[in-house]
Amino acid sequence: MRLVVYEGKTRNLSAIFNEKTLCGLGREVQSTGLLAPDAVEKALAALKRFKALCRIMRVEEVHAIATAACRDASNGPEFIAKAERICGCPIEILSGAREAKLSALGVASGVYKADGIVGDLGGGSLELVDVRGHRIRNGLTLPLGGLALQDASKKSLKKAEKIVEEKIVGLPQLKAGKGRNFYAVGGTWRALARIHIIQSGYPLHVMHGYSIPAPDALDFVKRLRRLAANNILADIETVADARRPLLTYAALVLEYIIRVAKPKTIVFSTFGVREGLLYEMLPEREQQKDGLISAAEALNALRSRSPRHAEELIGWTDRLVRVAGLRENEDERRLRHAACLLSDIGWRAHPDYRGEQTLNIITNANFGAISHHDRAFLALAIFYRYAGLNAENEAPELVRALIPHAMVERAKLLGAMFRVAFLISAAQTGVLPHTHFRNQARKLLLVFDHKVADLAADRIGNRFRQFAKLIGRGSAIVKH
Repeated sequence: MRLVVYEGKTRNLSAIFNEKTLCGLGREVQSTGLLAPDAVEKALAALKRFKALCRIMRVEEVHAIATAACRDASNGPEFIAKAERICGCPIEILSGAREAKLSALGVASGVYKADGIVGDLGGGSLELVDVRGHRIRNGLTLPLGGLALQDASKKSLKKAEKIVEEKIVGLPQLKAGKGRNFYAVGGTWRALARIHIIQSGYPLHVMHGYSIPAPDALDFVKRLRRLAANNILADIETVADARRPLLTYAALVLEYIIRVAKPKTIVFSTFGVREGLLYEMLPEREQQKDGLISAAEALNALRSRSPRHAEELIGWTDRLVRVAGLRENEDERRLRHAACLLSDIGWRAHPDYRGEQTLNIITNANFGAISHHDRAFLALAIFYRYAGLNAENEAPELVRALIPHAMVERAKLLGAMFRVAFLISAAQTGVLPHTHFRNQARKLLLVFDHKVADLAADRIGNRFRQFAKLIGRGSAIVKH
């Protein structure tokens, strides 16, 4: 049972409250056909608390959904009736196909150019659906959720493996995933990712977008199964007590998915059914917005001195990239625009720590539609904007390790652009549009219109020279 309260129904979802209660509603459905009485009691008590929380938080809209346990149990309708009386709103019992579609919509909204198979592993079921961008095929549901598998196998891992093998081997929906991504959705798979992050010493503890090459993921889940057989998983403190027994079943299902689908990469997504449901409710024009840009716009509006200045900075860097002849593909331009929107969010911090603090904000920010590589790039670009291009700091060393050297150099280049722009404008609007760029032989010229000519100074010339040096050009400042 989970309650998530969002700030608003927008393309950039911001959760202001999130609470879950592990009730185990589906733990006996496969063997008895019923929701366990003690689980029902615990779930109804959780709903009473959730209702009270919604009241004190003045939540304006409540949307309630139920999944596999409630749709499969014979006493599911009775439980739903009691739950609806507590919630004061209808509860939509999702069909397997509907649950698969919403999971895929969630991934499509939270992953940039998603391409692969979405697998949503819950307590009662596993949903599988093919997604390419925002094109979603019909999905299917299998009774392979952790609780369901534990129940059907009577806690025998050998029996559980036979069940998984019977259901998964030969699935055409999985075979379509060869060489593509597999998007793992669901709390138990996220717990596996958390263990992998800790064991590998990975520097970012951000679950969304965390990826593992499929061969490495296969070795990892096989190793977890061996540890479980020796009862070593019982003491893993990073995973909730109620979820630990399910790790083995989650690892087993993922192992067979990798063997059958032969994906390129396993990508973990925190965007799933809930996010898909809210994304589906948005007008089409909102759905078409870029999730990263929407998140960057929200941070810009919240933290920058002048949000409109960031929009002018986008136009200013557009001109500089064009005149300087810098090569840039669509994805690189998208990241540059996002960096412009994030370029002033650290101004309230102490000057000595603005780079470090902004780097931490961006690498750990709660937004989607961005890979970990791209997070590292954006974080470094803004770090260099504040700390300077020659700054030595342990924090960026950890982040630099996440991306190729060429991306680090591009982040420096973008940081150098920002260092020129902010020295010219002091983050105020109406200034950057009056500066331009020209080529003169091998030199790149920064031209100040008469209206802002008094702003030209040696410090700006030094920073512009530093930028030009990065692209192998000379430079000069000109007053028009």
